[in-house]
Amino acid sequence: MGKALGAGFAAATGVIWGGQWVIGKSALSRVDALNLTTIRYAVAAGVLIAVLVAVESRRALRLDGQGLRLFALGTLGFAGFNLLAYKGLDHARPESASLITALAPLLMALLLWRLGQGRPAGSTLVALSVAIVGVLFVIGRGDPLSIFSGALGWGDLLVLAGVTSFLLYTVGSRTVTGFSPLRYTALTALFGWLSIAAVTVVSDAIGTSSVPAAGDVRAVWPQIAYITLLGAVVAVTTWNLAAEKIGPQNTALFTNVMPVTTFAIEIARGYHASFLELGGAGLTITALVAGNVASRGVRYRFARGKASQPGYAAS
Repeated sequence: MGKALGAGFAAATGVIWGGQWVIGKSALSRVDALNLTTIRYAVAAGVLIAVLVAVESRRALRLDGQGLRLFALGTLGFAGFNLLAYKGLDHARPESASLITALAPLLMALLLWRLGQGRPAGSTLVALSVAIVGVLFVIGRGDPLSIFSGALGWGDLLVLAGVTSFLLYTVGSRTVTGFSPLRYTALTALFGWLSIAAVTVVSDAIGTSSVPAAGDVRAVWPQIAYITLLGAVVAVTTWNLAAEKIGPQNTALFTNVMPVTTFAIEIARGYHASFLELGGAGLTITALVAGNVASRGVRYRFARGKASQPGYAAS
């Protein structure tokens, strides 16, 4: 039952985030990536903290000597992922951004290997190579060789950097002991917002971004509501719940749902994807699933923290 619930949480995250790439992209036409992310997480962090207090009481706001770790992980997971990914989305297509994010399962295997948690199977490395070929078909709109003539832009690379940052945040959750998934999510979101706001203030001051007009914010308020309440509050919470119940690698598998959702929305909106582009997306998804299944025989020695057990320091 616990595993089924964890899979449900992970699938819900994939669907929500799949829609977020399209919806977030439309908001960037009126509000720049940095200010959009600052607004988004000002609301999201406030909601998460309020929910945390309501569910676990004010004691859950205590840092229990793990403040620096929570700050670092919040900066990685929220500032790192969102600033990099949304800045990248400003210069990348939603389809390619979503598919790059779907590389997370195999990237997670490589990350765990780098952290000394076990070498991924050779089939996993093969699957990652095949998946990357599929991504290049999508980025190149059916012509993977076009990446050499500018189809692969720095926006796509920023999205990849953001994904890596969020995977580090996900793995890091296991090193914060005595915190429930909700408590970990809320406190890291708050610290992450502080980092996001600091970067945005500096960027606005030096002119690389600008404070949006109230009219621009109102114009994209429905998009902000979606990426904030669903994308930042609900989906991040279900992601951490899933990671606690079925593990980070299994949770990462469900990022495969994202490109399916993104492509479905774009096609419904009138986008005509080429056969080779759709084939590239299918190739990537198939490789990711196959790679994850093949890697199940690898035993990871990751030290599990007691993330599912709320605990508070004595008064």
